[in-house]
Amino acid sequence: MILRNFLNFINQLLENINNKIRSFYFNSGFYDKKISKIYYQELSYKPSPYLLSSLIKYQTKKINVNEISAESLWEDKNNKNFKRLNNFYWFFSLDLKSSKKNTQQIISSWINQNYKYNSESWEFDLTSKRIIAWLSNHSLTIDEASKDYLNIFNDMLQKQANHLINEINNSKKINDKIIGCAAIILVGLTYKDEKKYLSYGLNLLKKISNSAFDNYGFTKSRSIKQLVFYLKYFILIREWFKEAQVEAPDLLNETIFYLGQGYAFIWQNIKSDILMNGNNISNNEEFDHYLKRLGYKFKNENKEFGGYAILHDKKVSIVMDIGQSPHNNLSSEYQSGSLSFEIVSNGKKLISNCGFYDGKNEKLVKLSKSTATHSTLVIDDNSSCKFIKNKKDYLLKDSLKILNKNIIFEKNYWKISSSHDGYNKKYNTIHERDIEYYPEQSKFVGTDKILIKKSNSNIKFDIRFHLEPNVKLMKTQDNKAILIQLEEEGWKFTCDNFNIDIDNGLYFGNKNSYIQNQNIFISGITSNKKENISWQLNKV
Repeated sequence: MILRNFLNFINQLLENINNKIRSFYFNSGFYDKKISKIYYQELSYKPSPYLLSSLIKYQTKKINVNEISAESLWEDKNNKNFKRLNNFYWFFSLDLKSSKKNTQQIISSWINQNYKYNSESWEFDLTSKRIIAWLSNHSLTIDEASKDYLNIFNDMLQKQANHLINEINNSKKINDKIIGCAAIILVGLTYKDEKKYLSYGLNLLKKISNSAFDNYGFTKSRSIKQLVFYLKYFILIREWFKEAQVEAPDLLNETIFYLGQGYAFIWQNIKSDILMNGNNISNNEEFDHYLKRLGYKFKNENKEFGGYAILHDKKVSIVMDIGQSPHNNLSSEYQSGSLSFEIVSNGKKLISNCGFYDGKNEKLVKLSKSTATHSTLVIDDNSSCKFIKNKKDYLLKDSLKILNKNIIFEKNYWKISSSHDGYNKKYNTIHERDIEYYPEQSKFVGTDKILIKKSNSNIKFDIRFHLEPNVKLMKTQDNKAILIQLEEEGWKFTCDNFNIDIDNGLYFGNKNSYIQNQNIFISGITSNKKENISWQLNKV
């Protein structure tokens, strides 16, 4: 323990020294000169702002730039909206009748105060988004501008792109790297400087693709949210190529095809958000409209993809996580919910998971990654995977392996079966789960098997079945069943050989917020080396 603390102290000390050296370098005249090497000055392509409609939340009430003071806008360095102001994405909500002169004055004022690098306003993701916003809102930021303004604008735009090229390999977050790549590529298309910006951006995009996606185009992190994020940016970049009348490279076409298969599998086939591994309730319906407008159609009829099994018809969907845990450096959005499942009945979640919390409350961040927030097995109040704090993230320390899996999908019988070794190291135990569905009877039969390898057979366990906050539960008088009211539908949950009860929990389905929900749980202590816990869900 003492040695570990000492090593952590040394690592922190070295990191602090490195950060001070980097800060001195970035603020030096040498670095400013390095990133001030400007090439083409004339814009040959102006991107349409509507292409970003899948990524930008437009305000219903448009902002009139004439009511904004360019001089005072950048004075308050402690403004709580600092990031939003400095990424300039609010330009997408400007009234197009706004004065071009005033809009350009706002940019000129920003350039005057931020011409040289500073760590706050030149933060990597802010710089990337600012470049995209300035170029995409060209009707206000460039049109009818004076020659002097255009020279300053072009110089600053390319200077920021040069900074991104210099810094992108040091960026820790792969999402930021994707946005940075998009900004660099857009500058290359805008100025037709294929050697400097376009080639560099595409080569880096290829490296990111190789590191982020598996052989089938699904994210190695197994994050559904990341898959949708990548798909949006790859399509955006491809649409920029098309609009600029430059042939899109095969990398973009192939990656979009594979990401599209993942998107069809986890969303379009079932039209329900899977609350597993970093995912929350989305606005994917809007993205579907965006795809339709641009002529994108994706199809995936597989029953298993990306570590998820999904069986569905027009009325019912069953989803189960049957995938390996990702590598620890890709686990920032992974949750230890192996073999967790969700059931959708007539468009409503019958059984759910609790979603992912990524806000400022560290306790909730840690809680949302635990097995307890999933509809699966918990042994002795421990999760199937262990996490360790790494700066602001919790990354995997101990991972798990999927040992076997089997999927059956017939007209009158569905089954998903799998097992994992997440409890093997500490408890010498394997968890195996079977979920069967009988469509003609509207009946689900589940069996959770606790397979103990050694003599100790007395292990405490809980199996939780989470429900969305609006779902109502009631225990029957004989304590042998729990009734579920799912709007117009009624369901009955039973378990013959163990106690069942109702407990309160937290639901993180809506991004960075939480609300109380309820869960059904089975609790007990194993008495055999092979304990079978059987439960049923019957429609009433």
